Amino acid sequence: MKKIFWMVAIAALVVAIVLIALKAYYVVVAFLGGVLLMGYRELWSLVRRRKVPPIDERVRENTSKAVRNGFIFYVAATAFLMLPFSVRLVEGPTTIQVLGGLFVAAAVVYLVSYLYYDRVKPGLSERDFRFLRVFVLISGISLVVGIVSVFLHNAIYALFIQIFGAGFWELVGMPDEPVFFIIATIISPLGIAVGIIGSMVIYFKTLFGRAA
Repeated sequence: MKKIFWMVAIAALVVAIVLIALKAYYVVVAFLGGVLLMGYRELWSLVRRRKVPPIDERVRENTSKAVRNGFIFYVAATAFLMLPFSVRLVEGPTTIQVLGGLFVAAAVVYLVSYLYYDRVKPGLSERDFRFLRVFVLISGISLVVGIVSVFLHNAIYALFIQIFGAGFWELVGMPDEPVFFIIATIISPLGIAVGIIGSMVIYFKTLFGRAA
């Protein structure tokens, strides 16, 4: 385990040096921040006990699940966020900055996932687990509904202009398509906020309850 840790640390250092040579300073910060988040367990053990913690079957399984979640998040978020750049809807931030930020976000997802599998899930009561699942579903469904509503809003807005002419929306007394606009800008963000806040309350209550 110690050899693997030092190999990863040296590889991260080499990558950081290459990025500095390329003057990609923002990505260096994001990369190192992500590495620190993903290796927090080993680093904390080195600081406190001056040794790398052993890896048993439980740790290996939890790490594998956390890495999987972080990877899925990174791929999905990259595919979604790169769309505006591919069609030149967004000029800034740069693609490199977005990818760097996503790396840190993926590392946070890894850390949150690992703590969930390692410390939160074993301490969840059946009632809290049901509530947590409901809140996660609320935030997930709200996110999907919001994304779909954005596309439907733009599609319907353009379709009615194509059929009835450029002044259609002014003619009916509306500046824009109202239904999906309200869903995308008000209802969906509200659902996401409720889901995230509810999930965080249960997550941290269980996490710090076990720590206490």
